Amino acid sequence: MTDLTPAQPFELGARVTLDPVPLAVVRHEGVSLDDLRDLFDAAYPAIGGLLGSGALVPAGPALAVYHGDPQESFDIEIGYPVVEPPDSPITVGDLQVVAAALPAGPALVATHLGSYDGLGEAWGRLIQTANSTPTGDWIEVYVSDPSDSAADLRTDLLMPVRD
Repeated sequence: MTDLTPAQPFELGARVTLDPVPLAVVRHEGVSLDDLRDLFDAAYPAIGGLLGSGALVPAGPALAVYHGDPQESFDIEIGYPVVEPPDSPITVGDLQVVAAALPAGPALVATHLGSYDGLGEAWGRLIQTANSTPTGDWIEVYVSDPSDSAADLRTDLLMPVRD
């Protein structure tokens, strides 16, 4: 299993094996890149309240799992790794927090340091290193606090691949 938050940034294109880490997420289907800010701004406070109350116990930093082609319409799971996923959906406002799992298996990884605006280019560099076929799942782990200065942000990119 790979540590979702290694102390040192990942080397571009390093190969790791992901375990099916349990997650608590807000799931959205058929979204576009233009939708992301609003989706993130709603999901993280909803799940954060559950973490703060002890209803869920975090096991790592915030993350997002994209399913499909991020340049088109795709599905997204926004949430956190947790010690135990919810047994049933938890309603928070108009959102449902549900259980999920990190896609398991081989993955190529990279670390992006800097503004979230640079994530597209960082993904492009990681894709260029691939000598395996991506599965269509794309994982961003937001290692640093989003309130940090843009220059200090660290986002780890995990690209599950087929052997």
